[in-house]
Amino acid sequence: MVEKGISIDGIKIIEPAVYNDSRGFFTESFNHNRFKEEIGEDFSFVQDNLSCSHKNVLRGLHFQAPPIAQGKLIQVLRGSVIDIAVDLRKSSKTYGEHIKVEISSQNHRQLWIPAGFAHGFLALEDNTIFSYKCTNYYSKEHEMDLLWNDVDLDIDWGIETPIISEKDQHAQEFKNFDSPF
Repeated sequence: MVEKGISIDGIKIIEPAVYNDSRGFFTESFNHNRFKEEIGEDFSFVQDNLSCSHKNVLRGLHFQAPPIAQGKLIQVLRGSVIDIAVDLRKSSKTYGEHIKVEISSQNHRQLWIPAGFAHGFLALEDNTIFSYKCTNYYSKEHEMDLLWNDVDLDIDWGIETPIISEKDQHAQEFKNFDSPF
């Protein structure tokens, strides 16, 4: 899949070294020094999350508002996803634009999404295990979401009727959204 908008400032695709042989593979899934060098900043992660999704499950577009905003380092441990990040930083020249990246257990890609972005993904396979490290703790009172199929965001998920939660069906539209970033 061709990525869309990888030039959005702050977003980074990380492709760790993967060593394959007849036994399988080895990769370093996280190394603080390597991450700091790749990103150009130093972040601490305080929470790791896992989700398992069936094919065609769409989760998002979610984010947490300041002061509990989260940066996320994303990877897929099993299966594959279409991953989307929407720039919510008002002062950014790419405000309202998004990136679209395929991440899988086969390509071993990771995606760094700093605070100030809404995030969502679509599982492309059954039993997709999605993992992400967060720079801040989850806070229900700071949780926000945008409508996954918002016409103003114009995200091509590649699916007409995904499986989505009740909450995600009633997320706010971008035109009515006042970004806290």
